[in-house]
Amino acid sequence: MKIVAFQGSPRPSGNTDTLLEAALKPLKEAGHEIILFKLNLMRIKPCQDCGSCEKSGKCIIDDDMIEIYSAIRAAERIILASPIFFFGLSAQVKAMIDRCQAFWCEKYLMKQSIPEGPYGRKGLLLLVGGMKKEIGMTCSDATAKAFFRTVSVPHHETLSFMGVDAKGAILEHPTALSEVREAGRKLVVV
Repeated sequence: MKIVAFQGSPRPSGNTDTLLEAALKPLKEAGHEIILFKLNLMRIKPCQDCGSCEKSGKCIIDDDMIEIYSAIRAAERIILASPIFFFGLSAQVKAMIDRCQAFWCEKYLMKQSIPEGPYGRKGLLLLVGGMKKEIGMTCSDATAKAFFRTVSVPHHETLSFMGVDAKGAILEHPTALSEVREAGRKLVVV
């Protein structure tokens, strides 16, 4: 199965990285094809709201999103991992999602959805943040849901871990790593 994973934290080897690695581990062991995008290391310009994609379904900006567009089209499973900043997804994730406006135009204006393929399409959202209020998870999940539905992922699971801030603190959470490993395993069940 083809899996695309987006690591949306600017902090290398931090809590988001740790969660994503745990989710990907059983998938790697099972031999699934995984493409990992570390968004902070990529050249992704913000959406310019130029309207070009409204006519063609294609973004005219030439940057690393070209790789992401191809990977999303081919994916059967998509994993999105992000820290929560100011009640929302990281800027790196949000820039990538905003550039998926081209998919939105293709799906809703041109009526050309990404085909589901033989296994359907599913998603997994991993969130981690220092705040303890649920609003950060709620806002982030709403944005991710819009992204997932736009790229023809009709169902996604969300795992969020609040009150986890310091680098490496997720390792002290009693169930986080086992929960995301199990979510990774379940993601590929058809």
